[in-house]
Amino acid sequence: MKNQLRTSAMLALLAAAGLALPAFADNTATQQVSFEVQAISQLSFTGSPSLVISTATAGSAPASATANATYAITTNETSRKITASLDSDMPAGVTLSTNLAAPSGATSAGATSLSATARDVVSGISTVSQSGLNVTYSLSATAAAGVVPAGSRTVTYTITAGS
Repeated sequence: MKNQLRTSAMLALLAAAGLALPAFADNTATQQVSFEVQAISQLSFTGSPSLVISTATAGSAPASATANATYAITTNETSRKITASLDSDMPAGVTLSTNLAAPSGATSAGATSLSATARDVVSGISTVSQSGLNVTYSLSATAAAGVVPAGSRTVTYTITAGS
């Protein structure tokens, strides 16, 4: 009992003097861990579609040309849509359209004519991760378009808020 009082008095004296007290380890410890999952919306496209109109039936408009590609989408957000636009409008009498297959739970707008103004092509996208989705491009022209030299357009697809 005397030793115990002597040890307690010594510890109190050390503490009063501002000296460090010996550390006593415990058999349990806790630690706070912070976490966060940020908004993720990613698109990627594969393939190199090339469209050439080279035939027609007499008395009808030139036959349209089609080409396919695929895309993948990952988003952990709800109420998203995909829009598509061209870097510049098509020549007069020539129309480029796209048709994206919808990922699970979403709705495709079907074949959509493209221009420099963004247009909805898929809507109702929510928390999905899917790949190998089909993209069909279609090129059509009227006879009045005449001969159009080879060219290209950049199609920009964007995941954005929407229904």
